[in-house]
Amino acid sequence: MNRIVQGMSITEVLKDMRAADGYYVTNTARDLSQSDFKNRILLHTDLLAAKAREKANYFSLEITGGASVHVDILRKQVDPFLKLKLLREKMPNTMFQTLCRGVNLFGYRPYPPNVIRLTVREFAKYVDVWRVFDFLNHIPNMQAVFEEVQKAGKILEPSICFSTGPEHTDDYYVKKVGEILDVTGDEILLCIKNHGGLGTPKRIGDLVKAIKDRYPDIVIHYHGHNTDGNDIGRITAAVVNGAKIVDAADHAFTGYFGPPPILSVLQTLKDYGHHAVGVDEEAVIETSEVLRNERRHYEYFESQFKGFLPTVQIHKLPGGAMGSSFEQAVKGGFLDKMPEILHDELPKVQRELGNYWSVTPGSQILWTTAVSNVHDGRYENCSGDLKNLLLGQYGPFPFYRPDDWIYEKAFGPDWQKILEKEGGVEEIEDIDIDRERTVLQERLGHEPTAQQLVTYLQHPNDAVNFFKFEEEFGQTYVLPPSIFLKHGGFALGETIEFTDHNGKDHSIEIGPQQKDADGETSIYLNVDYHQRVYTMAAEVTDAGAVKVEVLSKEEIEELASIGDVRAPFSSNVCQIDVEANQEVAVGDQLVVLEAMKMQTPVLAQVAGTVQKISAKIGDALKPGDKLLKIATKDDKAAD
Repeated sequence: MNRIVQGMSITEVLKDMRAADGYYVTNTARDLSQSDFKNRILLHTDLLAAKAREKANYFSLEITGGASVHVDILRKQVDPFLKLKLLREKMPNTMFQTLCRGVNLFGYRPYPPNVIRLTVREFAKYVDVWRVFDFLNHIPNMQAVFEEVQKAGKILEPSICFSTGPEHTDDYYVKKVGEILDVTGDEILLCIKNHGGLGTPKRIGDLVKAIKDRYPDIVIHYHGHNTDGNDIGRITAAVVNGAKIVDAADHAFTGYFGPPPILSVLQTLKDYGHHAVGVDEEAVIETSEVLRNERRHYEYFESQFKGFLPTVQIHKLPGGAMGSSFEQAVKGGFLDKMPEILHDELPKVQRELGNYWSVTPGSQILWTTAVSNVHDGRYENCSGDLKNLLLGQYGPFPFYRPDDWIYEKAFGPDWQKILEKEGGVEEIEDIDIDRERTVLQERLGHEPTAQQLVTYLQHPNDAVNFFKFEEEFGQTYVLPPSIFLKHGGFALGETIEFTDHNGKDHSIEIGPQQKDADGETSIYLNVDYHQRVYTMAAEVTDAGAVKVEVLSKEEIEELASIGDVRAPFSSNVCQIDVEANQEVAVGDQLVVLEAMKMQTPVLAQVAGTVQKISAKIGDALKPGDKLLKIATKDDKAAD
């Protein structure tokens, strides 16, 4: 059997797969990084593994998409397009795969149709297989991506998101497959996306069989997580019942919340009489041998909690949310409340909000709601994204609408009027992309590339910060994790030696350090025996530091009632909706804050005129930080 390689059409791929005696494997390196290492696996590490992964003859390598595009620019200082370009040079045959959130693309909320189409066109220059999902399984939310992927001649893989509960029947999912095929036609792969690792092997096997019984020629790709330690069983049941492609990852990096190890999958299925088409087991082993020494440098990003979590069948959090939820609990000081949140409140919230699928952005809505309910009282502090969900702006609830009392908690006694006025799927108009290009050009000081524009349109502030960082410091992907992720800093006089992914040796000497009369510090570096100097501004002493104002929740609310609008929680400013001297009414949206991927609008509590705006887009705020001041009529009368 000839290998399936990048550049083949969907017609060729389907023909080969249907004729093949065996199953195929996707190496889900991106999902592994996101689920078990908070998306921190660096390009340097992936480049080290590229040669062995290429020899392994996988159906595809999932190497971009999901949250990774954002984290690439936010935390790893690497261009997501450059990553694909460099990996393609080392992996000319392997198909690259992405995970796309439909109308949410690689972000967390809906984008305009022309932004969706432009983004797909640019990424399709590198990405061959497009796994597309929607957290409500709402087909129209995925349609623009479907169309652009097929126009580009790439392989479309629509997903049905899987969960458990009385509503999640085989009949429901088979019907949903039919709705997908009505839109896409027959030339697709179909993914069963079990992002939480839910259900038993029997349950997954029954679902695969039900779909194959109704659509015998369909090629099914099973994706799952190993949070409960049982996904190899689910994979086995899927293949035995007719699934043609399965997901797994390199065993040297597998953990608890992501995919299971490829080698264990291969070994298990052999005893069932199923073999992986074309997969080179020696190359699978070689990849992990290459990666093994890299793992220790990522230890900081692994979950603080070790071991499998069979309780995922109760709380249903997906792999990508597991590690981050514990991290947030540690930082937020509510680790002791995690059992209550996970095993009591989160299942309640799941049922109350319609038992939809706990995957981005729906998983963030469920998680933040459960945390807020435990801290602030049940539905006493509803996020803007929860309100949008209740209004149906993401799409219709698939099974049932939440009870009226939740709407009243979220919107007040006039909730029915608000639902009637604002309810329904959010209609997002095309934006003026040429105008956005001009804005980006002004912020950068030069004409942006098409790829820079695409990155900017999804994550504007973080993209601009990244582009400016790269202009000032260069491309840092050459640095290995032992340096890029080193904790504790570097000592003066220290010499750092490392070998890059191409086998070239490098040397960095730290120091000396000089301080001038104005307090500015210059640090000298010898990089491969070429001297570089970095100058740091003078440090502010404690005596000159401004004391940070710490306000309680009640004090912040009291200030808002007199027009002094403060940040209610730690967050970033992602949108400012008013200008100085603008008249505002009670309930008008002033600012949108973002925390834990959720957006929360800050509304005016008083009517008046915007007197001063203290925050700007991109600012990182702490509770009590100033946002803006509204001058009321009483203020003017006093003047």
